[in-house]
Amino acid sequence: MNKNVCIAIALLLIMSMCTFSQDQTVGLFTNEAGAFQGYTFFAPTRYKTTYLIDMQGRLVQKWESDYTPGLSAYLLENGKLLRTLNMNNQKFKLAGGSGGRVQIMEWDGTVVWEYEYSSDQYCQHHDVEMLPNGNVLMIAWELKDRTECIDAGRDPSMLLDNELWPDHIIEVQPNGATGGTIVWEWHIWDHLVQDYDSQKDNYGVVKEHPELLDVNYETSSNKADADWNHTNAIDYNEEFDQVLITLHDMNEIFVIDHSTTTEEAAGHSGGTYGKGGDILYRWGNPIVYGMGTSSDRKFFLQHDAHWIESGLPGAGNILVFNNGVGRVGGNYSSIDEIVPPVDNNGSYLLQANSAFGPDEQEWLYVADNPADFYAVRISGAQRLANGNTIICSGPEGRFFEITPDNEIVWEYVNPVTNNGPLSQGDPIPVDGNGQPTNGAFRCYRYAPDYPGLAGHDLTPGDPIELDPWVVVKHESVVKNEIGLHISPNPFNIKINIYFDNPKNNAQVKIFSIDGKELFSKNVKHSHLTWKTDGVPCGVYVVRVEVDGMFSSKHINLVK
Repeated sequence: MNKNVCIAIALLLIMSMCTFSQDQTVGLFTNEAGAFQGYTFFAPTRYKTTYLIDMQGRLVQKWESDYTPGLSAYLLENGKLLRTLNMNNQKFKLAGGSGGRVQIMEWDGTVVWEYEYSSDQYCQHHDVEMLPNGNVLMIAWELKDRTECIDAGRDPSMLLDNELWPDHIIEVQPNGATGGTIVWEWHIWDHLVQDYDSQKDNYGVVKEHPELLDVNYETSSNKADADWNHTNAIDYNEEFDQVLITLHDMNEIFVIDHSTTTEEAAGHSGGTYGKGGDILYRWGNPIVYGMGTSSDRKFFLQHDAHWIESGLPGAGNILVFNNGVGRVGGNYSSIDEIVPPVDNNGSYLLQANSAFGPDEQEWLYVADNPADFYAVRISGAQRLANGNTIICSGPEGRFFEITPDNEIVWEYVNPVTNNGPLSQGDPIPVDGNGQPTNGAFRCYRYAPDYPGLAGHDLTPGDPIELDPWVVVKHESVVKNEIGLHISPNPFNIKINIYFDNPKNNAQVKIFSIDGKELFSKNVKHSHLTWKTDGVPCGVYVVRVEVDGMFSSKHINLVK
């Protein structure tokens, strides 16, 4: 091939690359100085691998599995991975969020424990919580047939599926590699009230029993009408020995007492707070217990309610991803922080003939144009040590970090779909319902000193997305890029690469445009010559890293 043809091809490739790099679709978009430094952890909902990336979007660790998540995953303080698995339970699969098995992995991916809770009568779903004693709390459905529902005072006209799947919680003590003992459980079915059938034991005036759930409350529409509560999150408060759950279809959050025995949890007395398994606190939609009007409703199919951890700004408050589906004034999402009316002993104030407080949220995040931030399902948020909040807009796999002043300082789009990582610039595929296939249930940011990271190799590799030559685009957000000079360019046979190397530990890599690494060398000086014996003419990328800072340039080989 003659020199002029090579030059023409190179120019065409450069033009296509310039156009392509302007159409970034995934990976790191923003990394500003105010972002909280650490490592971001996430499990794509439709893929079997869980990921840990650094602030530049580079892969630090991944954990392979034979199953997609069902749905949550956590990096524990002991460095192990706690992950739910979707076992494709045929009875409960229409509800969304089905799991069925919980697994613990070592850092290297070795499975050290798993427990299956899945049958045609019950199934773990959505979320789990590791307790300080090493036991695991699990949310699960349980089947109640038509007769059981009517016996509990359910209006038969509301049994569209002729059954209900109310939620319950089990606490499992791991035993061996695949065993476990249920040492505590709580069932919402034990804490019902209704004003439909006076012949039933749980008949009463709903608004006089805020500690109970109205079995005839008409919930928001879901994929399966039987999925009555659709609880999607669970959290534990060690100080008060309480459990917080998020009831999606009630548009409420509940707090219950964990200090009870299983027997006490099935009743209305006993435990630290003397109320057995009854609801200690609820918030978000007081209409469910006969208080207030539609204007008092605050939650709209919310997810991920949890207490902000001790030592963080807002500690003890409750943070919620409020999806905003059916919100008055239009559909848009918000992050809601509330201050529960709790005393130092863990008791919650409730004025007679009124709803639980507070009247309003302590803090809200809404996009400048509210409709620009709207996640119809899944999603979550986490408060960070510097006061920022990292948000997972789940359906679109978008993770972004905001300051207390609502400035976005870090933003990343999950590049992993049901078919694996995308090539940079490729459009994100959608499913038959028009939903993006790169969704994520939640994401978490772990600080560099997080105990679960201690002693592990955190050396970053390339970004998860394919074609690593496009780092030219998304690494340009790094503020202090190193100096990089190329001569000559275009070049023939060899090229001289000059760069700033104050740390004497530079890494030089050269990639083809299809993402293949052609050359890699660690150098302690500031100059390198690359000889191109056997390399065809075309466009390549030089990438130099020094102490976490990058520079990249296109180079053109002509012969």
